[in-house]
This record gives sequence, structure tokens and C-alpha cells, in this order.
Amino acid sequence: MEQALRTLLIAGLPAVPSDRINWGEHPQFGGRPYITLHLISVNQGHHMQGPEALEQSRVQVDCYAPTFGDARGMAAAVKTALDFHSGGGFLGILFDGMRQTRESGDNAGEAIYRASLDFLTHWRTSDG
Repeated sequence: MEQALRTLLIAGLPAVPSDRINWGEHPQFGGRPYITLHLISVNQGHHMQGPEALEQSRVQVDCYAPTFGDARGMAAAVKTALDFHSGGGFLGILFDGMRQTRESGDNAGEAIYRASLDFLTHWRTSDG
């Protein structure tokens, strides 16, 4: 699911270089703006014969940019790329909320702003 979601974002956000869309963290000198993805939770469905191949996950997408407006604009593009998507293993990706914050500056004291979006993903693994 992780690689498929990153691939969707790369395709849906041509203005963001692919090396600036990463799971977990962004390289220290990787440039701005950028996006980090975080797997918040994973739940696997069950039926009477045991676990099934459907996974339901919560994914947080953090959009970092030098201004609130830029972070919000990137978040809007992420929402457009992912919300209501189905296909390629995804039974559905649904937007579940957004929040916006100012992060502490980097070593040079330069501020960075973050728009965080939560998505609920419904993913069917290939073995189901």
C-alpha cells in the first residue's frame, strides 16, 4: 500500500519532485517544499475463516512549505489527487480532516509551515 500511495501522489503532483515525497522523513538537505507520509494505524478485517486481505489504514500526509498559503495549496493538490480514489489495489481513499501549523525553524531560523491531512485507505492485498 505504501508504494502505491506514494506513486499516486507523484503522478498527481507533477509540480513536486518525486524525491520530495517520502515515507517517514525528508532528507535534511532535500529541498522545499516537500511531503512526508506517515502510517498512523493499520487494521485487518476478519471473517469466520480468519483474516481477510482487506486492510483499513489511516495515513497522515504532511505538506511542508515556506508559507501557510503554499502549504495549504499543496494540501489542496494532495486532496484532489487522493480523495475518493479507487483502483490499483485501493478500494477507496477518503479524506478525513486537515490541520495547519507553523513548525519551528531550521538551523538558519527559517520558519516552515505544515498542512497535515488524514486519509482513510481501504486496500486489498494481492493474496486475497
